[in-house]
Amino acid sequence: MRNPLQDQLLKAGLVKKSQVAQVAREQAKQRHGKGPAPASEQQREAERARAERAERDRVLAAERNAQARLHEQRAQARQIIETQRVRAVGEIEYRFVDGNAIRAVQVDAALRAQLASGALVIARVGDGYALIPRVAAEKVAARDADMIVLDQAAATPSSGDADDDAYYARFEVPDDLVW
Repeated sequence: MRNPLQDQLLKAGLVKKSQVAQVAREQAKQRHGKGPAPASEQQREAERARAERAERDRVLAAERNAQARLHEQRAQARQIIETQRVRAVGEIEYRFVDGNAIRAVQVDAALRAQLASGALVIARVGDGYALIPRVAAEKVAARDADMIVLDQAAATPSSGDADDDAYYARFEVPDDLVW
């Protein structure tokens, strides 16, 4: 059954019979839902807003996940420090630099020798400091390198220090000098 308007256009010669048939097929498809309905401006705007919201939500979720991973790694590092901590007891002050401040921990001669050789490492825990073995320090550094305050084995002298060492080798240092 044709539309009366289509019949009038066909009689007037403004359209061809094939064009009328094609329009009739497209209308039938739209009625039966077989073809995609043309999107209105509001639908396109809503789809664009939905896509922007999804993108924003994905970015926020990625940031939250990154913060959660960072928090988890710091917690793991604190736990490693607490479980592997070597008790620092003694009467000798071992001084080290933390940022712009010079700090000190009380150690005995054996702990001091281990710190100097790099077998023990000083790590920041809360407001204080802890002595931990090298193996534990490597695990902590893998999770949060900022917690390691002093690592004698990792301190590699630069090329300028070699010149300084050769110069200062000429001067005798007293045996009882404690820094």
